[in-house]
Amino acid sequence: MNGAVSWGDGGEPHDVVNMYAKYGILPYDNYTGLVNGATKNNFNAMQTGLKAMLDSIVKNPTGTVDLTWKARFKDSLDKYLGAVPQQFEYKGKQYTPVSFAKEVVGLNPDDYIEFISQNNTPYWQKAMMMVPDNWAFQWDWNIPAQEFTNIIDNALKLGYTVAWGTDVSEPFFSWPNGVAFVPQNPENYKGGLTDEQKKELFNGPKPEPEITAELRQKGLENLRTTDDHGMHIVGMAKDQHGKDYYLVKNSWGESNDFKGFLYVTKAYVQYKTTGLMVNKKALPANIKQKIGI
Repeated sequence: MNGAVSWGDGGEPHDVVNMYAKYGILPYDNYTGLVNGATKNNFNAMQTGLKAMLDSIVKNPTGTVDLTWKARFKDSLDKYLGAVPQQFEYKGKQYTPVSFAKEVVGLNPDDYIEFISQNNTPYWQKAMMMVPDNWAFQWDWNIPAQEFTNIIDNALKLGYTVAWGTDVSEPFFSWPNGVAFVPQNPENYKGGLTDEQKKELFNGPKPEPEITAELRQKGLENLRTTDDHGMHIVGMAKDQHGKDYYLVKNSWGESNDFKGFLYVTKAYVQYKTTGLMVNKKALPANIKQKIGI
């Protein structure tokens, strides 16, 4: 792509599955990705160095590419993350990352399926996930947004969890409060709210609008809905009025009101989801039929 592709820490749920299928996986005790006594990764220096290396390759005035760049790139990763063991012992037996994935972990990467929702391409067909972090250029099943929540409900009922990509930039997504919902006339809410306005948003459950395909698509096209963050939907809960919320596990520490979790309404999921990945065994029967599995 001559450098014309997104570069950064981000990715999509399918990247985890695709890399698992290609490279395998290791136990944490055998590979932490931490070096020199570090207890937490800070990728800033690593990303700056790697980006400069790649830019120099792309912008080479000779117009040719030195094919040793891959080895130099790997050496830099090893410097910041440690070299990946090619073989290791686990419970008295020797494994490679690939054999460990197949023989011990046992997850089948072909079981995982990803969904998007946009009304500018046909539903129930595959389409490109049109977000910068889709560096794999993967195509996913395009479905009506209401099917997002039908899939999640069925998966949780069967004991499965769901990988969720979404917009977290709206003022009605509050990490400190651990709540995300859709207020009436959501397009009227923008950044720069006062403390009093923010407090009013989260002082109790609020009515939500119907999420139409047109409302959702407008958010995608005017970039109010952005592909910001991936989280893990692990359960359901009800508020004091009996309304359903999804229990979502985040990766931002335990500093918020719910110690690292948040509660998200179905309307928010239908409105702001950019991608959803789940084990295909967790899909409702009618959706399996429509996509031919």
